[in-house]
Amino acid sequence: MESIVADLRLSAVVVTALIDSINPCAIGVLILLISTLLGLSEDKKRMIIVGIIYIVAVYVAYFIAGLGLITVLQYVPFDLAEFIGIFVGGLVVLLGLVELKDAFVGKDKATTLGINPKHADKIKEMAKKTTIPGVIVLGFFVAAVELPCTGGPYLAITTLLSKHFDARAFAYLALYNFIFVLPLIVIVGLAYLGTTVEALKKWKDSNKKYMRIGTGLLMISLGVLLILFAANVISLG
Repeated sequence: MESIVADLRLSAVVVTALIDSINPCAIGVLILLISTLLGLSEDKKRMIIVGIIYIVAVYVAYFIAGLGLITVLQYVPFDLAEFIGIFVGGLVVLLGLVELKDAFVGKDKATTLGINPKHADKIKEMAKKTTIPGVIVLGFFVAAVELPCTGGPYLAITTLLSKHFDARAFAYLALYNFIFVLPLIVIVGLAYLGTTVEALKKWKDSNKKYMRIGTGLLMISLGVLLILFAANVISLG
């Protein structure tokens, strides 16, 4: 039974991280950053260094946020934790439905789950200051402002892992965040190899609908799973 539960948690972590990592919002922020960096300098070696530092900063920021949330949830009384689990599950289902709606309506009718335009301007300004401390701060800032469009799946996973947080769950959290930053690594690599920002933008725009559909279906499934765990219909042992 323990191995089945472990496999279920691992499957949820891997699938969720894969789909969350290609969220159009997160991809859009990265393309914005790359275009700003390339506009400042054509030194690709520097771009790789800056890109790696940025990716590490995003990883650390998300990992710390996940650990913090799990720590808080572990100190919540059992009865309240059950309510929180059901509430979060319901919220994630609702956000999933919003993603599905946005996939099929026009841009003007889409619900805003993205980054505030003011934050996008701030990211541009911060990206121009490509000192190592500046890039680290940028990574943490981007991680924070991305939460409206990437936080739903992560909230569900951290709540799920908090139900039985052990060394294996800790490793799952680390794995989730590694998978989450994989597209960032790929895009920085593609930019280094000569792929234009315009090509990256075109790919993102042409696949945005499918990204939203995948994210929406995933969030609905995760929300239902979380509700079942919180209500003890499925046990984590």
